[in-house]
Amino acid sequence: VQLQASGGGLVQAGGSLRLSCAASGSIFSINDMGWYRQAPGKQRELVGVITSGGRTTYADSVKGRFTISRDNAKNTVYLQMNSLKPEDTAVYYCNGAVPYALGPGEYDLWGQGTLVTVSS
Repeated sequence: VQLQASGGGLVQAGGSLRLSCAASGSIFSINDMGWYRQAPGKQRELVGVITSGGRTTYADSVKGRFTISRDNAKNTVYLQMNSLKPEDTAVYYCNGAVPYALGPGEYDLWGQGTLVTVSS
């Protein structure tokens, strides 16, 4: 079971990008799914989270500019990024809370990261 992120790239300030993250393997469902990012020399930080029911939470720095959505049938989460700023430059990681197939609890699953570079 793995998460595969895609969609990163180079964009000018003010532009837009859409990231995707799809789960593959024997997986029935994913609870919360989220996006994190890590800029050079900085700690990884939360960008936003979406529950299985579609409720979203965002970091203050991206509110009003980024939108998280998901397709539960495809176990895929998206991150639409608009009005990008140079400070949004980072490696973006997707994350999913996967329930155990047998028994209670869940475990964290991480994607490999995709680089977003915003030029000024």
